[in-house]
Amino acid sequence: MTEAAPAPSSWQRLDPRMLAVTPLRQLAGFLPVILIVLVVGARDLDGRFYGLIAAVVALVLAGIGRWFTTRYRVTDERVELRSGLLFRQRRSVPRDRIRTVDLTAGPVHRLFGLSVLNIGTGQQVQGTEAGELSLDAVSATEADRLRQQLLERAAVAQAEEDTPPDQEIARLDWSWLRYAPLTTSSLVAVGAVAGAAGQFVGELGVDPTDVEAINGAREQLDTAPLWLGATVFAVFVLIVAVLGAILIFVEVWWGFRLVREAGGTLRVRRGALTTRSISLEERRLRGVEISEPLLLRAGRGARLAAIATGLGGSQGEGRGTLLPPAPVVETHRVAAAVLAEAPAPTTTPLRRHPAAALRRRLVRGALPAPVAALLWLLAVPGWLPWVAVALLPLTLLLAVDAYRNLGHGLAQRYLVTRHGAGVRRCAALQRSGVIGWTVSQSLFQRRAGLVTLVATTAAGSGGYAVYDVAISDGLAVAEQAVPGLLGPFLTGPAHPVEHPD
Repeated sequence: MTEAAPAPSSWQRLDPRMLAVTPLRQLAGFLPVILIVLVVGARDLDGRFYGLIAAVVALVLAGIGRWFTTRYRVTDERVELRSGLLFRQRRSVPRDRIRTVDLTAGPVHRLFGLSVLNIGTGQQVQGTEAGELSLDAVSATEADRLRQQLLERAAVAQAEEDTPPDQEIARLDWSWLRYAPLTTSSLVAVGAVAGAAGQFVGELGVDPTDVEAINGAREQLDTAPLWLGATVFAVFVLIVAVLGAILIFVEVWWGFRLVREAGGTLRVRRGALTTRSISLEERRLRGVEISEPLLLRAGRGARLAAIATGLGGSQGEGRGTLLPPAPVVETHRVAAAVLAEAPAPTTTPLRRHPAAALRRRLVRGALPAPVAALLWLLAVPGWLPWVAVALLPLTLLLAVDAYRNLGHGLAQRYLVTRHGAGVRRCAALQRSGVIGWTVSQSLFQRRAGLVTLVATTAAGSGGYAVYDVAISDGLAVAEQAVPGLLGPFLTGPAHPVEHPD
């Protein structure tokens, strides 16, 4: 039985099942503290047990009160939300300013068949989302109906008798699990374990600065070889990192599917405990970016993200992510499918940058040498000077890698730029999406005959740079990418750059 759609302009309450969801969510947040109370005992917490109970009751009552005071409605022009009892708040988002409509559902929401509908305009004010509106919570059916309505797909679907099926672009391949330990998730897992262990030790009343206890443990460890203890500790950390990264990967990317819906929308669905559905209108797409962190690149893996308007500061939150860590070949294939270009613009042969760009990176890579010399001159005792010397080979290798990763080129409709050492990034940006150029040149760049050009766009990060390119090549690329935009500022002849069309 399908739910009847409410009148377009009538005020609606959130789903009544929210009355059960809100208390359960609040209690789940206090679960770790409650467990510690049960383990340690309420007497050892100096009365904090009763304060904890009072806080839980207050939060539960506040959540229940929110349901009685919250209303929303969707009109032809706006989405409106009003809430609050003592302090009334009313928020309104024009429908023509809506850029993203995402659905999320945590474990408790899924248990009751509910979803959280997040509506965003992509605008930011001092690092926060302006115009962000969230309906927590509505039924899963109602959330999907509102998603289609707000993305203006409902009318299209009704107008077409034979609606073509959704086109699947990519789905999760469990062999990609091998890339999980090569991401920052492993470091997050180690930090989470260390933080949880430290917090638990503190709640138990154990003082890590207790010298006598530490000396006693040290005497017991003195009977074992130092290398054995270090090896056991390293293996333990490695196991925690790998298992933690795998668990995070499974939770985030479980059931991943990337599809192209009939109304011209790219939709990503993923998540195990917390499911998420992210919609991106193709008309707002301006390109893609492939990122390859050092460890992931060593395993021949990469990530893929969309360059689109309207995502605002949310790209860092994953709204623009199109693919989990996957083989680099797969990222190029998905990039081609998303952009409807064959071959993928990200596979365009790139023009190398001059040797002066290599010298600049080698000079910066050799910085540990003068640092070590300065430490010795200052007679700094200990191992600090030797650490600076030991870092020199690594920084020089990174400098060479950074130069090898430099490149730029022009595909038929795209400007392609690549750079980075720790994280290599290759961006394919639509030429029509370039709204301006920023040309910068430092004192050292002027001496080397180099320049950095940044293609300004309203999408993605707002600018995509071509670093340390020869002046003539850089100006020529800018002129050919968007003819006439940079022409009035050219001070000399720009040599043509060959590129495939």
